[in-house]
Amino acid sequence: MSESSAPATDKATDVFVDHRELLFGLVYNMLGSVADTEDVLQETWLSWTSRNQGEPLEGITNPRAYLVRIAVNHALSRRAAISRRRETYVGPWLPEPLVAEGGAEDPALRTESVSMAMLVVLESLTPLERAVFVLNEVFGYAHTEIADIIERTPAAVRQLAHRARGHVHARRPLYQAHPRVRREATERFVEATLGGDIAALMEILAPDVTVWTDGGGNRQAAGLRPVHGRDKVVRLISGFRDRGLKKNLDLRYRSVNGDDAAVLFEGDEPYAVMVMDLTPEGDRVSDVYIVTNPEKLTHVHKEEQ
Repeated sequence: MSESSAPATDKATDVFVDHRELLFGLVYNMLGSVADTEDVLQETWLSWTSRNQGEPLEGITNPRAYLVRIAVNHALSRRAAISRRRETYVGPWLPEPLVAEGGAEDPALRTESVSMAMLVVLESLTPLERAVFVLNEVFGYAHTEIADIIERTPAAVRQLAHRARGHVHARRPLYQAHPRVRREATERFVEATLGGDIAALMEILAPDVTVWTDGGGNRQAAGLRPVHGRDKVVRLISGFRDRGLKKNLDLRYRSVNGDDAAVLFEGDEPYAVMVMDLTPEGDRVSDVYIVTNPEKLTHVHKEEQ
């Protein structure tokens, strides 16, 4: 690199760093994988720094819009590889949880957070529908802006947005429990689970509760399908508790994808992340998402309390 090009490259680096949190949030919500998101950001960085023979800012009037377009299109390409991996995945697939470390706010969570439950719903959209939904509903991009990003007409974007909204809203009611209510319900569920209080579990679980356990074939999981119904879920949770007691698991409450959740550690290594979703009334647990696949927990670290 010549001395004359160094300042331009340094400035381009500063621009990329300034927008990295936004790009991470966009790409993660499109892919549901931290590792793939990091790979896409690396690809975005390489595309950004290689343009115009190392003069990325030359001719760019809106670096933010340019970086978003690069990142979104790299994410759409990566989505195809993720879909191929899903075809041979063992058991239910859940998004890779974003766990805030201790009491500190994770930079990745300072962007718009999408809950684990919403990410599960987004998995049922096509890649383009999901990209449009994330850009429009989560980050507030107008249809005309999205059209430029994904290289479609505004009319096509409106149609994609309409289909995505209809699908998401049909599967996920438009409500959000108060953080205090969610925290109390999470603690009640975890205490009943770890304490083996069957009566308390029956009270906190909705009759049609579903448990999704993602072990990826790497750890003993609940089986190859989600478990539906309160009675079956109580039996499943009792078995999970018994295994946890044998392993002497340590409990930490953390923020996961912006919601209160439980993280279990075996020694210093993460063993499971448990995220609860509530009924619209906010008084019972409607879904439990348990991630035990160690490949999805590599970025989760234990901190001393």
